[in-house]
Amino acid sequence: VQLQASGGGVVQTGASLTLSCKLSGGTLSSFAMGWFRQAPGREREFVAGIGWSGTMTAYADSVKGRFTISRDNAKNMVYLRMDSLRPGDTADYFCAANPHPYGHRNINGFNYWGQGTLVTVSS
Repeated sequence: VQLQASGGGVVQTGASLTLSCKLSGGTLSSFAMGWFRQAPGREREFVAGIGWSGTMTAYADSVKGRFTISRDNAKNMVYLRMDSLRPGDTADYFCAANPHPYGHRNINGFNYWGQGTLVTVSS
């Protein structure tokens, strides 16, 4: 399984951005998916997770109400829509796959990782 994240960039405070993640070498519907981020000098943290069908989601408190995770199993794609971006959202964003299809809340179960895509929010 390989994951390819894209869509990062430099935006201003309050802007929106959508990240995409393509899964290859497997069937997306077999996995719960998640987005994580890592800011400079900080540990990687969970941002959002989504179950195999897309009906179950989970969010970190810091992004709840601003970020939306979604998936298109037919296209093997996962998305993270980010609204009302803040400088504190600046980080490398990673998508990850959990082989347990209902494991979107199990942070330790994500064992397939893509490379990061950098999001920079300027004030």
